[in-house]
Amino acid sequence: MSFGINSRRRVVVTGWGMVTPLGKNAEETFLNAMEGKSGVDRLTSFDPTGLPCTIGGEVKDRWLAEFEGDKDLRTNKISSRALRLMRSASQEALVRARLDTSRFGDHMGVALGSHGDNPGVDRMAFLQRHMGADGKWNLKGLHAAGGYPFLTFFQRKPDVGAITLAALFNCKGPTLSVSSACAAGAQAIGEAAFLIREGSCDLMLAGGAEATLDFVGLSGFCLLRALVEKYPTPQTASRPFDRRRNGFVMSEGAGALVLEELGHALSRGATILGEILGYGSAADAYRITDTHPKGLGALYAMKGALKDAGLGPEDVHYINAHGTSTQQNDLTETMAIKQCLGQRSFEVPVSSHKSMLGHTIAAAGAIECALTLMGMERSVILPTINYEHPDPKCDLDYVPNVMRKADHRVALSNAFGFGGQNACLCLGSFEA
Repeated sequence: MSFGINSRRRVVVTGWGMVTPLGKNAEETFLNAMEGKSGVDRLTSFDPTGLPCTIGGEVKDRWLAEFEGDKDLRTNKISSRALRLMRSASQEALVRARLDTSRFGDHMGVALGSHGDNPGVDRMAFLQRHMGADGKWNLKGLHAAGGYPFLTFFQRKPDVGAITLAALFNCKGPTLSVSSACAAGAQAIGEAAFLIREGSCDLMLAGGAEATLDFVGLSGFCLLRALVEKYPTPQTASRPFDRRRNGFVMSEGAGALVLEELGHALSRGATILGEILGYGSAADAYRITDTHPKGLGALYAMKGALKDAGLGPEDVHYINAHGTSTQQNDLTETMAIKQCLGQRSFEVPVSSHKSMLGHTIAAAGAIECALTLMGMERSVILPTINYEHPDPKCDLDYVPNVMRKADHRVALSNAFGFGGQNACLCLGSFEA
């Protein structure tokens, strides 16, 4: 087995961090996932009464408060919740990488999958109160009352997260903002790996962040009938590949990786946690909401990641599925895996972290990439929980309900976005 193309610059992972509904950091999240716990519960950040879905995967406020403490967080006033989560995940990743950005910042870039912040109902109502009966805005009154127009303008911009992280951590390399729905976090990592590989920089802080568990964010998916509406308990609502699945669970979180050119990592004595072997990206070119009925975009992304890595279907040991718990995604992803791996698809374990985390949208690809690498490091394959009723059309090995001890050195990590944006990362354990 040959890992990638030997003549090109290799991209390794030297740090990871996350904050999720399952834990305030990567270790806590992974240990809870190993036990098959769920981070999904009744929503508490706002009152969802009247909506058909009233559950989600929330990050506990006390975890953010614990991280921020009495630090001088100059950007908090203008930062969205997603950006605050991403700062926590990024700090953890940099500490794990033992990376001093004051020393290496000139060679380090940032790639972030994020969509900016929805203006909440309270903020929109606040703005409306400053419009007079004559239809004219009282901008002076708005400014005196708290500057909401500026905050709304600033926080909704999808590029703000990446440029703010660059300023916070002194990263003067390339800055990339990716807004591709559920594929964004994985695409940010893949594009960051390309930048390192082509020599544009030696290090990248890459990942994804999402925090849109509010009325505006939730109601849109409710109107599309994409969210789960029938469930015995919140914890059992997300059930990827199960015959009784009926929608995804929306969640929030952030995941960050430190990516580094191999020679650079070795020269500073970094601990290498894994390697980005390949990256594939493809569009369904079908509809703005539905995925391609045959999963063609997903198939092209997986094939692209393997081709980029210089590997074949026979080299894959595990697949971290996108696995959203919707009827359409789980069926088409199963079809795509079968087309990609052929007969081996029945031998390769496939599992969905979203069964425990819910769907963290732009953060999902980054969080799940890190969890896949952590599992590879520990010879652990995380389970698909709530798998109770096999679907004859979804007939692969989904690692049902209980984690599995198994050595695996090459994995595919899928992230398929709303509107047919598909990304796949080919990950490997490091071999010199």
